[in-house]
Amino acid sequence: MIRHLVFLNYADDVAQDTKDALMRDLAALQDEVDGIEAFSARPNVSPETGFIHGLAEMFWFDFRDAQARDAYLANETHKAIGARIMASLKGGADGIFVCDIEL
Repeated sequence: MIRHLVFLNYADDVAQDTKDALMRDLAALQDEVDGIEAFSARPNVSPETGFIHGLAEMFWFDFRDAQARDAYLANETHKAIGARIMASLKGGADGIFVCDIEL
């Protein structure tokens, strides 16, 4: 299993309803991409705020395997959502950190 973790630093002017819509759209990918086992989104509640570098929100997908993860990455709906996410981040690509781990 692959866990795909994504940490986000939204721009200050991004409304909560916009963030919620992005997460709902990501969650809906479970019905579109075979091999997505789970999706979750949560705020970063670490008290070590000096070390989170503004990455105050996160989401993750659990994929059956690397092939399912790669299908998600190539998926056109995912790419469109990703473009919307990137446009909402502070500093664009500087406002995101991605990490994949094997479980």
